[in-house]
Amino acid sequence: MKKIWLSPPHQSGNELNYIQQALDSNYLAPAGHNIDAFEQSLCEYVGVAHSAALSSGTAALHLALKILSIGPGDIVICPTFTFAASANPIVYLGATPAFVDSEVISWNMCPEALEEAVKHYIKKGKKPKAIICVHIYGMPVQLDDILYICEKYEIPFIEDAAEALGATYKNKKLGSFGTMSILSFNGNKIITTSGGGALLSDNEYYISKARFLATQAKDEAPHYQHSEIGYNYRLSNVCAGIGRAQFEMIEERVRQRRSNFDFYQKELKDLPGISFQDELKHSFSNRWLTCILIDPELSNGLDRDGIRLALEKENIESRPLWKPLHLQPVFKGVSYFGGNISERLFEMGLCLPSGSNLSDEDLLRIHKSINHKK
Repeated sequence: MKKIWLSPPHQSGNELNYIQQALDSNYLAPAGHNIDAFEQSLCEYVGVAHSAALSSGTAALHLALKILSIGPGDIVICPTFTFAASANPIVYLGATPAFVDSEVISWNMCPEALEEAVKHYIKKGKKPKAIICVHIYGMPVQLDDILYICEKYEIPFIEDAAEALGATYKNKKLGSFGTMSILSFNGNKIITTSGGGALLSDNEYYISKARFLATQAKDEAPHYQHSEIGYNYRLSNVCAGIGRAQFEMIEERVRQRRSNFDFYQKELKDLPGISFQDELKHSFSNRWLTCILIDPELSNGLDRDGIRLALEKENIESRPLWKPLHLQPVFKGVSYFGGNISERLFEMGLCLPSGSNLSDEDLLRIHKSINHKK
């Protein structure tokens, strides 16, 4: 049986044309037409004024925090229910993360717990320097409430849209709401540059600074001179070519991912104890990954690991939902605000195969494997 992967790359067929353009121009390093065109496409699609194509979403987040002058002793608030890359750059800079629980509907950062955290640190004389919010699995956060809190307490909002390209809130593309916003083009994302990411903002200075820092912070001089520590974070012209070809298919990829979700919801909704991540009012998810919760108290003995192992036996990849960061050994002792929503999501949740290249045959095979376990 062929392997069915969780979220594999899906080529458009036009990648080689743009790669060849890079080869013909002899611009292979982080400069060239593909980079310029890719950045312009991102700006036009997301609806922001400026973007910098970078080597990863993690690099973009690191630079966003650096540009905000975050460093040792500073507090940065982050959701606990996310991949570690959403919090690691806080630690890169010597700052301290504070983790916030999810809410039950969209599984994203809980606004009430967020405000509790902000008030806690203000009372201690340590107002947080930034709030990072992640659109988990492509689902928009409660943006009205989150942005209200950021504005009320005058805290910069960093929008982690790594999983959410193509999703919208009130018909506005995610990635356009942050003081700075990040995207990821890792191999498992809805489009890929093999590896890569981007930093976006309407603030021209922020993106200009990001490009400067991302190219080793070379001062304007005929010789190599550096007044700041820089990084090697720019995307290559070759990888940007892959991104251009991938980006031509973004709307189709969103349609295909949402179609996967519709299939799973239709075929699994009647199984006892199974539920899905819901779209809140005004939200439109790209359904990057379709995820289910299996409540063992309602499912007649069916549980997350039972389904995962049944799929694995049939050479089908699935994966538990994110393990909360406040439970990760590397973040032991970090402050946490909220209840046990994220823990319950981890205990009951499973990501199902969600690639935009899944065939009808693949979907039926997955469904059959789950039903067989039932």
